Amino acid sequence: MLGGDQEPGCCYVGVDVGTGSVRAALVDQRGVLLAFADQPIHKWEPEFNHHEQSSEDIWAACCVVTKKVVQGIDLNRIRGLGFDATCSLVVLDKQFHPVPVNHEGDSHRNIIMWLDHRAVSQVHRINETKHSVLQYVGGVMSVEMQAPKLLWLKENLRETCWDKAGHFFDLPDFLSWKATGVTARSLCSLVCKWTYSAEKGWDDSFWKMIGLEDFVADNYSKIGNQVLPPGASLGNGLTPEAARDLGLPAGIAVAASLIDAHAGGLGVIGADVRGHGLACERQPVTSRLAVICGTSSCHMGISKDPIFVPGVWGPYFSAMVPEFWLNEGGQSVTGKLIDHMVQGHAAFSELQAKATARCQSVYAYLNSHLDLIKKAQPVGFLTVDLHVWPDFHGNRSPLADLTLKGMVTGLKLSQDLDDLAILYLATVQAIAFGTRLIIEAMQAAGHSISTLFLCGGLSKNPLFVQMHADITGMPVVLSQEVESVLVGAAILGACASGDFASVQEAMARMSKVGKVVFPRLEDKRYYDKKYQVFLKLVEHQKEYAAIMKGD
Repeated sequence: MLGGDQEPGCCYVGVDVGTGSVRAALVDQRGVLLAFADQPIHKWEPEFNHHEQSSEDIWAACCVVTKKVVQGIDLNRIRGLGFDATCSLVVLDKQFHPVPVNHEGDSHRNIIMWLDHRAVSQVHRINETKHSVLQYVGGVMSVEMQAPKLLWLKENLRETCWDKAGHFFDLPDFLSWKATGVTARSLCSLVCKWTYSAEKGWDDSFWKMIGLEDFVADNYSKIGNQVLPPGASLGNGLTPEAARDLGLPAGIAVAASLIDAHAGGLGVIGADVRGHGLACERQPVTSRLAVICGTSSCHMGISKDPIFVPGVWGPYFSAMVPEFWLNEGGQSVTGKLIDHMVQGHAAFSELQAKATARCQSVYAYLNSHLDLIKKAQPVGFLTVDLHVWPDFHGNRSPLADLTLKGMVTGLKLSQDLDDLAILYLATVQAIAFGTRLIIEAMQAAGHSISTLFLCGGLSKNPLFVQMHADITGMPVVLSQEVESVLVGAAILGACASGDFASVQEAMARMSKVGKVVFPRLEDKRYYDKKYQVFLKLVEHQKEYAAIMKGD
């Protein structure tokens, strides 16, 4: 093992494929970003709830950003490469060429995105089986997982896709295959999205029961029958062809990958918190909840023994931190919901113009506008009579109910900038109340959580962070490096290179605390009352649905 002190020059490349862009970073052994680059990627929505991407487009973007971050660097310093990505479904034929996942037969679009909800009828039928594998996804499978999407392809695109397909990859595994030529899958993807068990492997009876016995017949070769823990070194490292594409040295270590949220969790959850006055300093790592908040949000809690939380995914063994069980709560749309609420408001063009004039983002402008209109009261009190239920794309956790819709109560006839700012605030608060609901479900099942570790795009928004602290009543730890997901990807590369003895050692060395935001406990009573209203909203929504379904 090479210590960081003897070898300050060692670096790792982390590549993160998000929903709308690919990002890469060059990271040193202390977890410091030395270079960063990003590149947008294409998305298609050929019909409502169908979301598609292109694996060729994504790989090309990976090549662009990787070349940028290593420009001017002595390539001998680069020891490892790690990938993370959204849990989207990539389909290739037996020769590894793209296969269409759409009615148009456009093979360029060969990815069903994670947020695609086309397989509603399929997931409903899968859940009706009550198969034992479902207890590891909170009792109810999500439409965003891979089994319903695979079943949809078999039932809807039999000739153009299903019969031609030779390989179904989770996007993180596609990237590591592209880099190494090794088709081994990461335990993270298969356990979290494909019903694989770290202890027992695939369950033949499940695939037969749902009508996908094809996989059993060919010994799971199309979906993965060699499985490695995240951070394990793949094959002989980077192939000469991929090395040329990426601008990296051939043969450097490439790690078994992670889903993007899990890379974020890896990048923050192991940080050394000494000297910040946090309860979790004297508690095990299981007292920490990593919240990765971007387009959607994921809530990652780990435990020494399996904990079954109704409506929360997992427990998944070794899916994020080796030898720990992972529970994963989530909100299907968070960043996307805030954008939806703000951009759809009548005052949005005025907001854009004013923010541009001040060289600010629209959210920085809204935050300062809220400070202006709050007068003497705390900013959160501006929503005393405006309440939002945030499930505009169904509820992932802990209610696991696809049919739920968004709700807003307390609207007025005015549509000025003040109204937009307060609606934005109420939406941010609703997302934080959703996090509180997830935490309460996890605590009730046996988790003991005292501290939130936030990362992802929304963690850069101070209002979003403060509302999560105030509404959960817990301190929020922010990383020194805001790009924690990329640090997580680089940690994988560092592990694959052999420079650290374990993932835990790399986590402790490469993730650092930047800032701690404490809750304003004097506002607790107000948020407790808002939370009661929040819970009433969903109760009422279910009552309305029952009335409309009645005779």
